[in-house]
Amino acid sequence: MRPASLALQSHLLPGVSRTFALTIPQLPSPLRPAITNAYLLCRIADTVEDSTAMAPDEKDAHYRRLLIGLGDAKAAREFSKALLGTGLVEDPLERELIVQTPGVLRAFGELPVAQQAALRDCVTTMCHGMADFERLKNPHGLEDSACLRDYCYVAAGCVGEMLTQLFAGINPHIHDQREELRRLSLAFGQGLQLTNILKDVWDDRQRSICWLPRDVFEARGVDLRRIQHWQDHPGYRDGIRFLVAVAHHHLRLAQDYTLRIPTSEVGIRRFCSWSIGMALSTLRKIANNPGYTASEQVKISRRRLRMIVATNNVSVGNDTLLRGVFRLSRYRLPSVEDQQIGPLRAGHKGRV
Repeated sequence: MRPASLALQSHLLPGVSRTFALTIPQLPSPLRPAITNAYLLCRIADTVEDSTAMAPDEKDAHYRRLLIGLGDAKAAREFSKALLGTGLVEDPLERELIVQTPGVLRAFGELPVAQQAALRDCVTTMCHGMADFERLKNPHGLEDSACLRDYCYVAAGCVGEMLTQLFAGINPHIHDQREELRRLSLAFGQGLQLTNILKDVWDDRQRSICWLPRDVFEARGVDLRRIQHWQDHPGYRDGIRFLVAVAHHHLRLAQDYTLRIPTSEVGIRRFCSWSIGMALSTLRKIANNPGYTASEQVKISRRRLRMIVATNNVSVGNDTLLRGVFRLSRYRLPSVEDQQIGPLRAGHKGRV
């Protein structure tokens, strides 16, 4: 990738994700440009998805322009101009990202062909999936657990598959076990996405969006379509704890994924273990306060983040130490047996 493109990506990343601005520099240098580009492309797609004032058909058109822009500079400029022209991108940092989208797409074209293919598959899956789910958005939750599973795949599971493909491209030991890692990557992505859904449930509800599965709460006597103050209902809090347990289950598989990465790949192990540690800490705060009503109430502190980084950095090069850190990170979190997960098992229909 050209120096100007690297500089653009380095400038944009901290503005749209402090977490990835922290974790991506830990990766081996051959991976950093591609994974930075991948994250920026996903955030560009998210900017379309996040707009509640835009009609589904209009979003479809933006997604199409973005995907065409992966190989067409003119389409890249048209995407940026059209999305900015809606006047709906108000956040200054997101607006800058859309202004610079042609440069991000130009940087994509400077990646090695194999990396481009992995990113293109991921972004295509994400855009098509988001377009489908746009028509299912409502303030009362998704119809059922299978629907949530499929949403987690298009929002994050496909990212796990992409990362596994990129990791396999630089290390033969990872390449040799890529199919098992791909399977585990679906759980990795679902665990992280489910954690984000739980953390942001009230922020999303203010935008008339809810990704919680109604069947989980109906089984506990709560109809999300009829009850207003969900947090006051014991069945709702029990449902939240169940979903915490499901996310915990998937993040245990994410830990298995990390332990399969060779100890020589310290950077990849840091990238994975930091994300898992932050998610598990968030789940613990949610489990301890299932009646929370704002994401700020379950957000982990900077002090806790520094502790996660420090403990994982000490242990990532040693499997025994890392297993010990992983056990401590899961201590006393709600858990669930595999057979109880049902349709929330990682993956999506026809895939796992």
